[in-house]
Amino acid sequence: MHVTRVLSVLLLGTGMAMAQQALPTDNSSVPTEPKALHSFDLKALDTSVNPCDDFYEFACGNWIKNNPIPADQSRWGRFNQLHERNQYLLYLDLKQAADDPKTPLQKKYGDFYAACMDTDRANNEGSKPLAPVLGEIAGLKNKKQLPALLAKLRARDGVSSFFGFGVDQDEKNSSQQIAVVWQGGLTMPDRSYYLENTPRTTKIRARYHDYVVTLFKLTGDSEAQAQKEAANVLTIETALAKASLPRVELRDPKKVYHPMPVSGLDALTPGFQWKEFLAGINAPPIPMVNVGMPDFFKAMDTVVQQQDLAAIKSYLRFHAINSVAPWLSQPYEQASFEFFQHTLAGQAEQSARWKRCTMLTDRVLGFAVGQDWVKQHFPPQAKQNMEQLVASLKTSLGSDIQNLPWMTEATKKQALIKLSEFRQKIGYPEHWRDYSKLTVSRNNFILDLHHASHFELNRQLNKIGKPVNEKEWGMTPPTVNAYYNPPQNDINFPAGILQPPFYSYGMDPAVNFGGIGVVIGHEMTHGFDDEGSQYDGHGNVRNWWTPQDRKAFDQRTDCEVKEYGGFQPIPGVHLNGRLTLGENTADNGGLRIAYQALKTTLAKQGKTLNEKVGGYTEAQRYFIAFAQIWCENRTPQVAALSAKTDPHSPGRFRTNGTVRNFPAFGKAFGCKVGDPMMPENACRVW
Repeated sequence: MHVTRVLSVLLLGTGMAMAQQALPTDNSSVPTEPKALHSFDLKALDTSVNPCDDFYEFACGNWIKNNPIPADQSRWGRFNQLHERNQYLLYLDLKQAADDPKTPLQKKYGDFYAACMDTDRANNEGSKPLAPVLGEIAGLKNKKQLPALLAKLRARDGVSSFFGFGVDQDEKNSSQQIAVVWQGGLTMPDRSYYLENTPRTTKIRARYHDYVVTLFKLTGDSEAQAQKEAANVLTIETALAKASLPRVELRDPKKVYHPMPVSGLDALTPGFQWKEFLAGINAPPIPMVNVGMPDFFKAMDTVVQQQDLAAIKSYLRFHAINSVAPWLSQPYEQASFEFFQHTLAGQAEQSARWKRCTMLTDRVLGFAVGQDWVKQHFPPQAKQNMEQLVASLKTSLGSDIQNLPWMTEATKKQALIKLSEFRQKIGYPEHWRDYSKLTVSRNNFILDLHHASHFELNRQLNKIGKPVNEKEWGMTPPTVNAYYNPPQNDINFPAGILQPPFYSYGMDPAVNFGGIGVVIGHEMTHGFDDEGSQYDGHGNVRNWWTPQDRKAFDQRTDCEVKEYGGFQPIPGVHLNGRLTLGENTADNGGLRIAYQALKTTLAKQGKTLNEKVGGYTEAQRYFIAFAQIWCENRTPQVAALSAKTDPHSPGRFRTNGTVRNFPAFGKAFGCKVGDPMMPENACRVW
């Protein structure tokens, strides 16, 4: 599947009619409304720091000191603050719907939320909800039955193991949708945690082993049985990790596009009959399937053939238990938290249940509850203003392309054609998703999760062989994020991010362009980063570059790879310049494009960048507003985890790494060439 390029990744924890029941009380926390956020915060500045030495510390120093990471978080920044506020407002809608629904749709998402909140039922049931799926696994008599069993686990219970299956746009025929099989089957966040032998990865691997043992023991294993089953899980997952492509290679669409008939996939895995799997998930006729990583599936087949049936059952049992562990009784929930949030991310305390249930309801039914949310929190005027901002940024990017000193006219022409074909989605979808076929029970949350997985699988299967719905959204309206989708060549801005500190109707243009303007420019630049630049304006993977321009582009991106690869979020841990290349390119391009758009906007108002507002010039306010959306604190664990898995650089380097490459910043703050924020040899792609 293609990788949608996003602005940021928040590390978040992942019948019969019945009388309406009162919503169970979450005794772990009483929700309180978060403070309103502001787009430009002078109190956040640390003016004792020279902005030419460390602009991030200048713009965010006091914010960092005054905003320690809350106990139920592993990272705390402006994104998180807005996310918390949006989630609180969403919680109010969910609680109202759970207590007193006014429409059938409110009853559906209210019941889902209420079932999630019912911890008394979860604790009373213990491991009982696992009985059906574990019974299916126990009934596996031979490996020939494995495809049918995996299909049943995937379709009925939402348990994914060994590999991923989905539907995506055809990379060479982007108007159509194609079935996709992908490497998978791992539980830890990256293959390196299975394969590296550093002190950190060795420690995490040992903790993971203990977690697997704990889940088996909670489900009835003796100590000896649990140890044996855990060894089986680690053996199989390690073999799959060895066969998996590294994250950097997954960024290249040419390396993950291998369409073939199902018979070709069968040839890769002689011991695994795909027709039985596809029949088991009730897939429509599939003429072609994109096999993302053929070598992975060869290795997967070898793993299945070499492992005995008992080991395969252990592996499947664990994946079934782990998939719902956070929503089972308290011992399961605590075990899941201890490994995934505490060990991996350094989070001190479990998040309140209402927060987790709000996030999960948004994930499952976000285009239902989102309908009510946007009515209250995203007025039509905000949507109109965003349309105007996007138009100004497109004009600015077009001017940037036309004036690039390193690109020839032939490639510029193709780039401008692609830009002219950009589509945009702002706020929320034109047509809301239909959830009428999703069954929700107020008194069986694990079954609700299974129904949600089944609903989503069927929704995806229904796309196979059909034209792409270009108006479909990949993020729910309350989401604090934005994204660019290469095969659709569109930029997407949910209503959730179109709030302070990113955008405020009452703020001056410099602040809004430094916030949401850079966000817009960031997503536009993704269309021309190392990955997006391989797609044409119709969303097909096609080379539209001259050889000399592609070589010049690669030289410039190599500069960014080297620059960001030298940054250390914590001692001994470097960023991966290749993994973060696309986001770094987008950050650098977005800052430059939005700056030019601001300059044009001010000129129309008869103003210049040198005029002062509140003690700072318009140019300075622009850069400060940009930096302050990235103010954050992270646990050391998250810093190390992100360096392996996150294509985004931390906020400090998204700020300093970007402004040091843009001479207009040095000019705005009077820096001299050779200062840390104004190096002699800066990088520039767009």
